[in-house]
Amino acid sequence: MERKVRVRFAPSPTGPLHIGGVRTALYNYLFARQMGGSMILRIEDTDQGRFVPGAEEYIIESLAWLGIQFDEGVHVGGPYAPYRQSDRKPLYRQYADQLIKDGWAYYAFDTPESLEEIRKQHEAEKKAFQYDVTSRNGLQNSLTLSKEGVNQLLEENHPYVIRFKMPEDEDIVINDLIRGRVVVHSKLLDDKVLFKSDGMPTYHLANIVDDHLMEISHVIRGEEWLPSAPLHVMLYKAFGWEATMPEFAHLPLLLKPDGNGKLSKRDGDRLGFPVFPTQWQDPKTGEISSGYRESGYFPEAVINILAFLGWNPGTTQEMFSMDELIQAFSLERISKSGAKFDLEKAKWFNQQYLRQLSGDVLANLFMPVLSEKGIKVEIAKLAIICDLVKERLSFVKELWDQTSFFFLTPEMYDEQVIKKRWKEDTSSHLLKIVQILDTVQVFETITAHDKVVAYIQDNGLNMGQIMNCLRLVIVGAGTGPDLFTIISIIGKDESIKRITKGINEINL
Repeated sequence: MERKVRVRFAPSPTGPLHIGGVRTALYNYLFARQMGGSMILRIEDTDQGRFVPGAEEYIIESLAWLGIQFDEGVHVGGPYAPYRQSDRKPLYRQYADQLIKDGWAYYAFDTPESLEEIRKQHEAEKKAFQYDVTSRNGLQNSLTLSKEGVNQLLEENHPYVIRFKMPEDEDIVINDLIRGRVVVHSKLLDDKVLFKSDGMPTYHLANIVDDHLMEISHVIRGEEWLPSAPLHVMLYKAFGWEATMPEFAHLPLLLKPDGNGKLSKRDGDRLGFPVFPTQWQDPKTGEISSGYRESGYFPEAVINILAFLGWNPGTTQEMFSMDELIQAFSLERISKSGAKFDLEKAKWFNQQYLRQLSGDVLANLFMPVLSEKGIKVEIAKLAIICDLVKERLSFVKELWDQTSFFFLTPEMYDEQVIKKRWKEDTSSHLLKIVQILDTVQVFETITAHDKVVAYIQDNGLNMGQIMNCLRLVIVGAGTGPDLFTIISIIGKDESIKRITKGINEINL
């Protein structure tokens, strides 16, 4: 019988969700949906010292904004509840005890101070120290102490941790769905802590136990967890769960735009782009970190951006809806090498989604901005204006800069255009155009355009020079959408007023 696909996204609530984490959630979601499986949100809060208030709610809200949906989880419940590891705390101890009983783990009574002293001694000798198969026999643990000595320390409530007993001489094989067969020898690995002195399991124990109990079929996670995979494989072996061990897929790192190293929050701050899906305010410092949502990105664009950071569809198609991504996605097409974040490409994706929006949709997004500025305009007229300029935009927030001249008479005029285009006779020609516009009875774009062009041609004038100067006095700059469409929208009277004002001010 074929195993049902069940995947989990299991973040730690230690701060905001990095876009690398969002990409991991997305790839899990795409895989689960394509395979007709289930997507689970599990909160891994075993590290209570790093817990940040509000982080769990932030993770849930951010993923909901992006359209990543969960079938089970801390916020929706499900048959394998609870889905928060701190709520599952009582069950982990029995599994740690089972490993000790079966000879796969041991009590370690070494104090942090004694281990630090040993580390310093090794550093002085220019050696690296790790608690492993070679060093454990000289340390204070249940492998070196007598049974009576161990029992006495336990009865005295002496602080201890439970460590995994890594085999002395074994090749550990990880069959990774992205990287292929990875082999690591056990003597290179340390004896990781599975259960801490505060009574909480570490990530390693808790996530293996939870993945088993929740019947997770595939663990799709970041490359940074690849060094932990040999321990995880050994834990499945130690528990006798090898037959139901999930398949592993380790995703490539998200790299800085220059490709040198992992993308960090500092890179975003330095280069001016968000590394978090939504805005985050640190509850301790009050520091605010920007988010894609608040920076004006559409959730669909962010999904598209992240999908292509490490995966490609094998075709030239770049714009995908979530449903199309689900259809096209495959683990086989995920790259082994890191993916460089490209800010310009991110903007391009947002621009493409913005262009797909109708003028009506953009007008409704833009209307609150105009209302704040005290500008009243009919929604139908605003929709026409938005349609005119949307090809020039990457973000909705750029609408004001691209359309302000529709609502406000220019107060300034581009000096470069004046210097390059404005001649001694420009004013007289523009006044002639005022007369032409004034004679147009049924005022519409084509009629006004044809009459002005005819005047320029009949008088042997430079078309670019006159048109640029006409645009300058109407708009205040030498760029913008079709000039006569602008004139028809602002109306004949306003156009004539602007031309006259512009002539007077530029000639001062």
